[in-house]
Amino acid sequence: MANVLTVFSLQQNIQNLPIDIQTNKLLDWLLDRRHCNLKWQSAVKVIREKINAAIQDMPENEEIKQLLSGSYIHYFHCLRIVEILRGTEASSKNIFGRYSSQRMKDWQEIVSLYEADNVYLAEVASLLIRNVSYEGPALRKQLAKAKQLQQELSRREVECQSSAAELRERYYAACKQYGIRGENVARELQALVRDLPAVLEEVGKDAAKLEKEIQLYTAFANFVCDWSEPVLPMLTFAQKRGNATFYEWRTGITPTVVERPVVEEAPPDTIAEDTIDWGDFSKDTGTQNINSAITVEDGIDWGVSLEPDSEDAGAAAAIDWGDSEAAPIEIEIVDTGTDCPEGVARGEDALTVLENSQSRSQFIDELMELEAFLTQRVCEMGEEGDVVSMSQFQLAPSVIQCQSREHVREMLSEVQDLLGRLTSLRMQHLFIIQGSPRYVERVTEVLRQKMKQADILVVKANTMVEKRQEALEEQSRLEPRVDLLAGCTRELQRLIVADISKKYHKRPVNLMGVNI
Repeated sequence: MANVLTVFSLQQNIQNLPIDIQTNKLLDWLLDRRHCNLKWQSAVKVIREKINAAIQDMPENEEIKQLLSGSYIHYFHCLRIVEILRGTEASSKNIFGRYSSQRMKDWQEIVSLYEADNVYLAEVASLLIRNVSYEGPALRKQLAKAKQLQQELSRREVECQSSAAELRERYYAACKQYGIRGENVARELQALVRDLPAVLEEVGKDAAKLEKEIQLYTAFANFVCDWSEPVLPMLTFAQKRGNATFYEWRTGITPTVVERPVVEEAPPDTIAEDTIDWGDFSKDTGTQNINSAITVEDGIDWGVSLEPDSEDAGAAAAIDWGDSEAAPIEIEIVDTGTDCPEGVARGEDALTVLENSQSRSQFIDELMELEAFLTQRVCEMGEEGDVVSMSQFQLAPSVIQCQSREHVREMLSEVQDLLGRLTSLRMQHLFIIQGSPRYVERVTEVLRQKMKQADILVVKANTMVEKRQEALEEQSRLEPRVDLLAGCTRELQRLIVADISKKYHKRPVNLMGVNI
């Protein structure tokens, strides 16, 4: 009796002992324990052909449509279809309990083929392994890639937008340096050049305020160095005459007539050959016509005599230089600026001293010289508290002794303001534009490239938005598939566990590693 109880207790313990199976080893486990045949795939191939033929003729049933809409029909789907057909095909049942309906016979045959050698168990185990090891990871990888792509595209979109904004800021900053709004660069630059004379005229008027600065520098130079040469001649001239013509600066005479040079548009890079005007050689221009009495055989008149000279038989041809008795041509060469009538300013002489590059450079140099002097003087006056400095300037002119440091600093500020107005980046560009009309094209092209790059980056950012939307749609398409695959996998897991547990007298079965 004790032995019987011991055996019963062992059976109870074994019955409660769970069966743990790794999912990726499930099919091998079934084959090793002879639950399935090694040639189950051949049997499944035959069953699949019968299923494909059977689904061509199915009754109108919503549940059957849902079962057939899946990607793969397995044994448990077939069992459910048979259950449904028992209701839809009940009228074909005979007195012996058999169905005469071909639909029912086909699906019953399919179920029977599945149950032979547990082919269905090998197939659903293969489906479960494929979902867990391949389908699930592939979908998760695609989903993660779609999410990562969205983050990457969002980052690149922000970068493109920030770069485009930076380029636009640089564009408008460059336009601000030129003193234009940037709506039409070429037209605005040309308008600035047209306003340049008025700007320079204002600078010339402000140069008249430098009288005290010039007097101080002149007195200081004469006191310290006993300077015999003129001090700041250009600034002195501009202080007295303003922005006068270069002719007046050069000659000291105010011109009666000013003939300013005409600024022409930049010629095109290339000229078509058919646009070249060679003139009309048939017209009489007042010069001696070329002798065209002798022609060669092909009809082209080269103006060359082919008759040999009687005195020199070896000469092949003699050039006809025309009638030697005709009046000689007189060419008058005029040196620019030398033979102009007195009081007439032409060419560069007609430009103002601030428009002429030579005199403008001298004007700026003298301004910088005056700035350096005043800067040094401000620095020195801050240190002239000792007796040596006081005694040094006892004999200096009153214009030097009466100056305070604050007054000199104000003079320095005026000089720096005037110098800054002439040497600013905007003025430098305007002077270059005035001297070279093609510079406008180059500046316009450089600025246009900045704006073009900004526009390209905006288009690229819009493309990033479209691609990110596509990635979001891809994510929306993949997430239901992942959920569906997870549901189907859990259902297969439940069915396989129940089937294997039934074969081992209801022992608990655990499929390990099922994760979608």
